[in-house]
Amino acid sequence: MIQALLLVASISLVFVASHTYFGYQPTYQIAYGALTLMAAMISLTFLWLWGRRATPLALGMSLSWAGTASVLGWWWIFNLFGKPNTMVESGALFLFLSFYFAGAVLHFAVIQRSFGAAGHFFPIPAILAIALSAAIRTLV
Repeated sequence: MIQALLLVASISLVFVASHTYFGYQPTYQIAYGALTLMAAMISLTFLWLWGRRATPLALGMSLSWAGTASVLGWWWIFNLFGKPNTMVESGALFLFLSFYFAGAVLHFAVIQRSFGAAGHFFPIPAILAIALSAAIRTLV
């Protein structure tokens, strides 16, 4: 745990220094690009693990990280290219979000199995999250 906290603190210092010396846009663009690429690598690693049947969580992790790479990549490219009109309110973003959602639902399925629960209750957390998000949107 201490190593993880030191890692977070070190990376935070690097981001603060980068923001101080280079500004917001370069720091944002480099960080988002790097995270997009790392997420794609992690996704492919989990896809490989799933193919080797190494862990039941692997497919959910692969889809989740693919969603991360895709959505972060969307915003990275969006900002790199000066917010092109073709990407503003584009429905294509929802295709990438579907990877996130599918990964989350698969995670809930694995969690349900680890509790030994029978039935098809695993979509309920996702449905509740969507309902709560819609309610918050309505209130705001």
